[in-house]
Amino acid sequence: MAFSADELRVLRRALAIALHPAPLPDEDVQDCLRLAGSVDEAVGEAGRLRAFLLADLVRYRNALPGSLSGYLERLQDALAAEYDPRPEDLAALRALRGGPVAAALLERCQVLAERSVRARLAGRAVSASAPAPRSRLLALPGGRAAEPEKPKAPAAPARPAAPSERPAPKPSEVFPPRRRPVPPPQQRAAG
Repeated sequence: MAFSADELRVLRRALAIALHPAPLPDEDVQDCLRLAGSVDEAVGEAGRLRAFLLADLVRYRNALPGSLSGYLERLQDALAAEYDPRPEDLAALRALRGGPVAAALLERCQVLAERSVRARLAGRAVSASAPAPRSRLLALPGGRAAEPEKPKAPAAPARPAAPSERPAPKPSEVFPPRRRPVPPPQQRAAG
């Protein structure tokens, strides 16, 4: 992850404030919130990229042996992104171990898979699917939370529900009660 010069300036100020809490001007609070939003967006983008990389790896694995070079390349990229090889990857590499690259990858994947299994058995959860979610930045020490609370205005009356917020209709509204047919009036003969 790379930061711009402005983001580094904001990060440096936020770290200094974390070490020495002091009241913050609104501009600094907004800068910190924007930086937190940018970091959240970058983490989300990294998760989407990882999901795409893993889906691409599965597509190439399913197309083996015709996609040998593409599969090995994508597996190396996935391993660099801290991917734990699956049993399907180990089986594919065993079938392809005639080549030097596949043999080297098989050894590397076996070591990683064994390490992952040992870690799970030891009780340490190893997450292979996505990075741990980062909690949202809710308050900064010395920021708006340090300001005295202003008396709140009385709450406005509740507005009527918008069409999208409308509750589900009752069955009697959807299916009105049936009316019994009225028999036709009898005609009397004048007589």
